[in-house]
Amino acid sequence: MKRNILLNPGPATTTDSVKEALLVSDICPREQEFGELTQDVLNKVVQVVNGELTHTAVIFTGSGTAGVEAALSSVVPPEGKILILDNGAYGKRAETIIQAYGIPYRTHRLVWGDYPDVDTVEAIFKEDSELTHFVFVHHETTTGMLNPLPELLELCRKYEIDSIVDAMSSYAGLPIDMRELPIDYLISSSNKCIQGMAGTSFVIANKEKLAKTAEIRPRNLYLNLWGNHSYIEKTGQFQFTPPVQIVYALNQALDEFFVETQVGRTARYVKSYETLLDGLEIAGLELLLPKSQHSKLLTAIVEPDSPGYDFMEMHDYFYQNDITIYPGKGAKQDTFRIANIGEIDYRDMLVFNKLLLQYFEDKKIM
Repeated sequence: MKRNILLNPGPATTTDSVKEALLVSDICPREQEFGELTQDVLNKVVQVVNGELTHTAVIFTGSGTAGVEAALSSVVPPEGKILILDNGAYGKRAETIIQAYGIPYRTHRLVWGDYPDVDTVEAIFKEDSELTHFVFVHHETTTGMLNPLPELLELCRKYEIDSIVDAMSSYAGLPIDMRELPIDYLISSSNKCIQGMAGTSFVIANKEKLAKTAEIRPRNLYLNLWGNHSYIEKTGQFQFTPPVQIVYALNQALDEFFVETQVGRTARYVKSYETLLDGLEIAGLELLLPKSQHSKLLTAIVEPDSPGYDFMEMHDYFYQNDITIYPGKGAKQDTFRIANIGEIDYRDMLVFNKLLLQYFEDKKIM
């Protein structure tokens, strides 16, 4: 099978065995066999973050945004109010979802690429006693920034604010231990660092907090968190038709994660990141963020100021060589982005570095 090196922030390059897991015999998703598979997948999803004692997973058919919308629309009561951290496109998307449902909110808005100041967030918590929930992105792929998860969670604990963390592009890529970082609702999907196929998202919810949402009148049907959770608890099945083959592939991806281990996966990703940075330095390229703020899963690179540079032309050059690179997304400087997640390693980044230097020399960009 032809292998493409995807350096976009998901869907990511997958193993052949994950692809092969899609090729299963046709099965009705209401059969007990598929129900047992679903339960296994949900248990494994929680085990990735060591949340077995305190958390449960609710799974949805849909992209990561479905999981975000499910959480945001389901957990804030009518008398509640949510604080949104917007320092990238996905914080902004959370705000758009909240606005669509008419949920009371406040936005702490930063320039995309600015690091959140924890003291400023605390001042907002002190000032606004109506706040009950706080949503922020862990790894903001607009810029490759890793927001300060432990510090923000500590504020939530201190002020008794429920935390909603969009961990779409950090779950399974970076260590997250629910025993040490008690996130109330963590959201991710099947096609990022867990290295499955696109098509499902999930919310890993604190069991006690989730149970309290049963008292909130549903704002929707398909994405209601408690409705989906209670249905699968009673029947062992998805409430609505699942993407059967995608669930089989996710199960395979989870098994492969546990074989590699979190330590092993993070180390592989970090080595790829370090290899990438070596190549960028040789090419004379500038990074958008200081290294201390890097997720080490995606890097935003300031576009070179050269008449020979054109992103789409460069994209096509790489695509012809079986590598996908990614454009910028509205950060404070014009960038292109290189992710190093998925079933790739430092050798793939060496290939990228070599092609980048060759392209820059040919176009006289260096």
